[in-house]
Amino acid sequence: MPFYGYGYMDPTYILVIIGVIITMVASARVNSTFNKYTKVRSMSGITGAAAASMLLQSQGIYDVKIERVRGNLTDHYDPRSKVLRLSDSVYSSTSVAALGVAAHECGHAVQHNEGYSPLKIRAALVPVVNFGSNLAWPIIILGLVFGASQSLINLGIFLFSFGVLFQLVTLPVEFNASGNAIRMLERTGILSNNEIGHAKKVLQAAALTYVASAAASILQLLRLFLLFGRRDD
Repeated sequence: MPFYGYGYMDPTYILVIIGVIITMVASARVNSTFNKYTKVRSMSGITGAAAASMLLQSQGIYDVKIERVRGNLTDHYDPRSKVLRLSDSVYSSTSVAALGVAAHECGHAVQHNEGYSPLKIRAALVPVVNFGSNLAWPIIILGLVFGASQSLINLGIFLFSFGVLFQLVTLPVEFNASGNAIRMLERTGILSNNEIGHAKKVLQAAALTYVASAAASILQLLRLFLLFGRRDD
């Protein structure tokens, strides 16, 4: 297969464009949904940080710290240090959206506490993905420049595929955390039945961003196979 360079039309680039569009649509969806329900104050009137503390305690988890982190929707749970970090738009907010996001991060803490297998697999993949993401393209380029070595090209594609695997493993982790979040919110009564429906919409929109990222990664991997997978030595 010929290598498409400057001055040549690369038909596989449409896969990149599709991936970008999917990611942008998902990102716009989660932002619009979060902004909509961040204006809806919860009947309980408690903050995201307070809700996180209550939810963790309801699961018998007392060794997870709750910290504030700068940014918008930068919320995450760090299993290495057992710290649940809530963004500025969640930590002190009493909105339905904030409580839903805080509960989702608590869902990750529950996974860690229970030894949820996909979470363990994802954590194990992190160093491999970091290594592979830094070297995949340089190795592919080296394979093209220095004698069009198919072995180097295949190695680069192999390293890139770990990133795709990471995205796929992330899906059950995120969906399960959202499921945990809704169940905890229902059991504790922090949100009313009507508010639970709003929180579900926020978490479903957030889940779409992970689906979009996985789809974009798969399309990029497919592009690599189409461009370089069948090159002759």
